[in-house]
Amino acid sequence: MNVLQIQQATKEDIKEIARIESICFPKEEAASERFIKERVETFPESFFVGKIDNRIIGFINGAVTNDKTISDEMFEHVHLHNPEGNYQMIFGLDVLPEYERKGYGKQLMIYMITVSKKRGKKGLVLTCKEHLISFYEQFGYQVVGKSASTHGGATWYDMILEC
Repeated sequence: MNVLQIQQATKEDIKEIARIESICFPKEEAASERFIKERVETFPESFFVGKIDNRIIGFINGAVTNDKTISDEMFEHVHLHNPEGNYQMIFGLDVLPEYERKGYGKQLMIYMITVSKKRGKKGLVLTCKEHLISFYEQFGYQVVGKSASTHGGATWYDMILEC
């Protein structure tokens, strides 16, 4: 396994992040380049890229709020980010298909959990599809229930990791 270098996303990374997002999510669910740009600009302290040989192969990002669940509104309105909030949201954990199942997604998640704990967050929150629940449970996330989110027309499950 190649060594994954994790660092804060920069404006130079936006186009490549958007390309990866379009590969990893269906069109109805993928964040547009405009939304990715807004996220990198608004919450760079919780937007990280993973690189191998200086090539971005994945990323993890999300706003911070006081909410314990993600609403659809959060995906499109960066003004809902509150850096002093108690909960780190996970809007996306993307890894290029050719790098999946090699531990890179796990490394990105562990990095975000570690950073969030260091910042004194009370927990991390995400939504996922049913087939990914067990992936997130390995980090200590617990299913809260079926999400009210209908983002992209999919069925989502709310999960939380209390720190």
